[in-house]
Amino acid sequence: MNRSFSVLDIAHSFIRANVQPGDICIDATAGKGGDIELLCSLVGGEGKVIAFDIQPAAIDFAKERLAKAWLLDRAQFHLAGHENMDKYADKGTVKCIVFNLGWLPGGDHNIHTSTDTTLKAVERGLELLCDDGVMCISVYYGRETGYEEKDALLAYLKDIDSSEYTVVVCDFLNRRNCPPFPILITKGR
Repeated sequence: MNRSFSVLDIAHSFIRANVQPGDICIDATAGKGGDIELLCSLVGGEGKVIAFDIQPAAIDFAKERLAKAWLLDRAQFHLAGHENMDKYADKGTVKCIVFNLGWLPGGDHNIHTSTDTTLKAVERGLELLCDDGVMCISVYYGRETGYEEKDALLAYLKDIDSSEYTVVVCDFLNRRNCPPFPILITKGR
């Protein structure tokens, strides 16, 4: 069997292992809706997923995907930057926050996540997590964008309080051309 193992395989396994029915989750970058669909399927009818994106097309993609899966009623969408997530959830209430950094797949590469807003979003997101909450950041970088964001994010996460958070960075060592990689964070373990 010659199966490719991807950043999303790792991210989705991590999410499945930690999200339960009734949880509140955040998809910080709605994109084409893959993560929010998974989150909505896991939180059940009693939970909710709050999703953000700055591109109307991304919100439309995600809504359409959820509608086809009969999960649209579990999601709240906000056409806003992820750095504003603390306006939509209370501290200590969120079980899982998911980020996919970079640009919308198939979209304009000039529209992408940025260092400043990503660092603010991650910092605010860490405060929103409940005691056994998790954060998963899939870092896509390369071409003309992403190196600064990746480096700043890794530097920031290296210095967060290790008595409160555990940060794991997974790297695909033998893949070339800036392979995306996941960062997995747990709070309170």
